Amino acid sequence: MMGMNQSRIGLALLLLGVLMTIALVLSLAPVRNRGTDLSGLWEGTLEFPGFESRMAFRVSMQPGGVLAASLLFPDQGDREIPADTVRLKDRELRIDVGAVGGSFTGSVDPELKSITGRWRQGRWSHNVALKRVTEIRRPPRPQTPQSPFPYEVVEITFRNDAAGASFAGSLTLPPGDGPFPAALLISGGGAQDRDCTFLWHRPFLVVADHLTRHGIAVLRVDDRGVGESTGDRTQATSADFAEDALAAVAYLKPHPKIDAKRIGLIGHSEGGIIASLAAAESPAIAFIVMLASPGLPGREYHHQFEASSGRALGLDEQTIAAKRDLQERIFAALLNESDLAATEAEVRRILRENDPTLPAERLETAVARFCSPWFRFSLAHDPGATIAAVSCPILALFAARDVQVPPSGNAEAMKRTLQGAGHPDFTVAVLPDLNHFFQTCQTGAPVEYGRIEETFAPAALRRMTAWILDHTPDP
Repeated sequence: MMGMNQSRIGLALLLLGVLMTIALVLSLAPVRNRGTDLSGLWEGTLEFPGFESRMAFRVSMQPGGVLAASLLFPDQGDREIPADTVRLKDRELRIDVGAVGGSFTGSVDPELKSITGRWRQGRWSHNVALKRVTEIRRPPRPQTPQSPFPYEVVEITFRNDAAGASFAGSLTLPPGDGPFPAALLISGGGAQDRDCTFLWHRPFLVVADHLTRHGIAVLRVDDRGVGESTGDRTQATSADFAEDALAAVAYLKPHPKIDAKRIGLIGHSEGGIIASLAAAESPAIAFIVMLASPGLPGREYHHQFEASSGRALGLDEQTIAAKRDLQERIFAALLNESDLAATEAEVRRILRENDPTLPAERLETAVARFCSPWFRFSLAHDPGATIAAVSCPILALFAARDVQVPPSGNAEAMKRTLQGAGHPDFTVAVLPDLNHFFQTCQTGAPVEYGRIEETFAPAALRRMTAWILDHTPDP
């Protein structure tokens, strides 16, 4: 539902993650070449409407003139992807990537300082200029906390036995004996690590550090099936992730330094929906904070997301309207068909009719995503009905320049729901000049996420912290 895959980026990075996956999953394989030494680092940028991302190759010359290489995504992390296939003849380089149905062709300049070419995949075609560099630059992230910390950090594990999953996380405890109020951080759409890492930002680490320095214990956890956590997320929905959250709360309750009556949930994007599902089920939750979480019903929100993010990515209104028509046909199939096989067949037919040239692998990936339990749940779910059943205090913060969960519509829907339910203690606020990840920004477009050095706006941290402390006074 929400956000960039990267990753975890949260629902919050799903569109961005899909586009980057389509264009960036490249690799090189060893090849014998005695004439041209391409050893070293080569970096370039793939540009899309509204955003861009770096790609880089680490190339080495092996004995016998064999070139070996690996691919890096510098804006995503340090992971290197092993080599696949490459042909180099008379300074003409060709890379074929069968797994994604793509190819790169380029020319190596005589001084071996650049490789200029083009990456093609299906209907996608992009110019790419690779430059020889001496190192891969990591973007500065000045807010990332550095040890030593003025608080205790404990690596913990717990289980959700009903799901057959074990979870690993980091618990930060303020100095002293406590008992302290505590908060569980819940990530948005997609598979996220405990820090909710994306584009070298680690927002959950920043949030946990700030809260713990102000007397609030914080647990952040690798999502189901991510990092050191186990479990199958392929058949899981937001409701299943809410059960994971309640398992984490059950772990925190008996902790000697934590007050069992002052444990709350902080969810970003889809994480806010998960928090509300958990709080509606368990009266033990002391508070919930919803950060940039949808308030509109699922079908309406998905239409809004595609239109808003599409405009931010530079799509024209005609293209956006066509995407909405396609969405409507797919959504109708997902909501009307009860038999999974029949639903998959209908979605497959719609996608093939819309684009007869769509490669089979991408077609099946799209069918699997649309027909997944997670997507079908998000499409049918009405956050308002869940929020109305939550009795604990609620803080809902929206970001004025958010293009993934725009405050327009969502904030009003949430406030209307809570007022209609007669909720005794809630705050709905829109914070100015912030994007979906609560970074101070210019436009809110995804292209800015990685360029912005700030990870989480201090004003938003202060607002959230003050509210939690006000609602969790010492007994």
